[in-house]
Amino acid sequence: MDLQAVIFDYGEVISGPPDMRAHRNLLTIAGVEEELFEKAYWVHRLDYDADILNSQTYWQTVAHDTGVRFTAKQIGQLIEQDAIMWMNLNPAMLAWIPKLKQAGFRLGILSNMPAGVLGYMRPRFPWLAQFDQLTWSCDLGVVKPDPAIYLHTVKKLAVSPDRALFIDNLEKNIAGAEAVGLHAALFENLEQLRNDLGRRGFRLPSPEPAS
Repeated sequence: MDLQAVIFDYGEVISGPPDMRAHRNLLTIAGVEEELFEKAYWVHRLDYDADILNSQTYWQTVAHDTGVRFTAKQIGQLIEQDAIMWMNLNPAMLAWIPKLKQAGFRLGILSNMPAGVLGYMRPRFPWLAQFDQLTWSCDLGVVKPDPAIYLHTVKKLAVSPDRALFIDNLEKNIAGAEAVGLHAALFENLEQLRNDLGRRGFRLPSPEPAS
């Protein structure tokens, strides 16, 4: 069956690796040891992505878990640097998106994304307008790999799950997509993705390294 839609994760698929300068800035602003900070940062991240915790309460929770208090100024700085950390982009993936669009595929983004990062991203990324559907977990209140977030996305794209390909860098999110009937491809690097798509016979423009 031919594909009609391609759905991308954002983090470390369309985006590149985290900006480590921004990460160092987070540690400096927080003033806590890196291992302690990382644990608190990630253990509550899905609640932040789902907007169970907003930008203020997320960072207040991180502060509580690391035994410190953040001022309002610190929280503002942390929100900004956290967003900047995820703003690096993958040029090859960005170049592939208009090729898919021109080939007639409907395009979507399906990403676990907190409001603090999304608010920074939206005015800075005009290329988001190329997508037919943008599903951000903070808007929906649901995170991957919950089946509802995949089904919401394909419904908005007006395609059946078996006509859509989902690309993500995490195995659990790939499994979640496949469980509701989507085709799914794990993204590790561009060459691996290109080989995987070719081996599986998907008739798509080939993603190529950015020139």
